Amino acid sequence: MKEYHINELEDVAKSILEKATSKTILFYGEMGTGKTTLIKALVKLLGCEDDVSSPTFSIVNEYSITDGLVYHFDFYRLNDEEEAYNFGIEDYLDSGAWIFIEWPEKVKNILENEPCNRLKIDRIDSETRTLTFNIN
Repeated sequence: MKEYHINELEDVAKSILEKATSKTILFYGEMGTGKTTLIKALVKLLGCEDDVSSPTFSIVNEYSITDGLVYHFDFYRLNDEEEAYNFGIEDYLDSGAWIFIEWPEKVKNILENEPCNRLKIDRIDSETRTLTFNIN
């Protein structure tokens, strides 16, 4: 577990990319804890120059990076796992691209056998978070 201040976000993102054992990272945390903000920092470090935003309504955003693609999912509005199968989640998971998933608990059965890193963010106050990486 690591506590960090919002102005340390780039260093936190670098550390996550260095420690990641898979290109799929699952982001757990309550609404407003900074999942999308952290994903923006990760995508930028991977070489994307586009504006990164939450895919809450589109479910997935695609970003070009230096050596490939990043798929950023937000499953908050997903009703069930069948919806994920309907838009082809398996193809994304097999793509070899970086995959960042917010609200992965909505598709836990789909992800249970996938190699991935798990990250949990807890809000301490408006500027400080606690990050736990590779939780079970």
